[in-house]
Amino acid sequence: MKKLAEIDQKLEVTVIPVSDVERAKEFYRSLGWREDVTPPRVVQFTPPGSNASVHFGEGVTPAQPGSARHFLIVSDIVEAHRALVEAGAPVGDLFHGGPDGPVKGADPERRSYVTRAELADPDGNTWVLQEVTTRLPGRVDADDTSYASIADLEAALIRAAKAHGEHEARNGGVHDEQWPAWYAEYMVKEQTGAELPQ
Repeated sequence: MKKLAEIDQKLEVTVIPVSDVERAKEFYRSLGWREDVTPPRVVQFTPPGSNASVHFGEGVTPAQPGSARHFLIVSDIVEAHRALVEAGAPVGDLFHGGPDGPVKGADPERRSYVTRAELADPDGNTWVLQEVTTRLPGRVDADDTSYASIADLEAALIRAAKAHGEHEARNGGVHDEQWPAWYAEYMVKEQTGAELPQ
């Protein structure tokens, strides 16, 4: 018999409270989120690359419109922010944590979990964009690493290529014939929060 911790429990849907369903539908469509087929009275949208969706609709939740706050993880927050601005989305400026509070702009070192921006739907439900490229240790098992989208995989390959270039430079500029194995190790360790190969 399986223990509770051995049974997969995947987050499928979160509910957001809205006051005007049609207005909310237009907003989430404008973000490029996929509108899914659902039972009557429920509207479901899924962000690109996400395994979880959002529900809203008339009488779906007793929560006050605008009271939801969720995080959207992106692998390149500068690019995501640029695309949102170009789409006319009401996204705030990039910011990162400093010793005395938030500092405007992306983290200069682009450390994982540090840079954010906030986006609110017409009701005020807040979506916090957060750049995550390397997970904290213990968050992802090495056997469960995967990339949710082409964009995530591309961003990971770019980071691995940059790190591999530095690896080759440290080794006298000699071409590394084992680069596929190095990339694979780097990309899995980056996702799982393990120490990265040098």
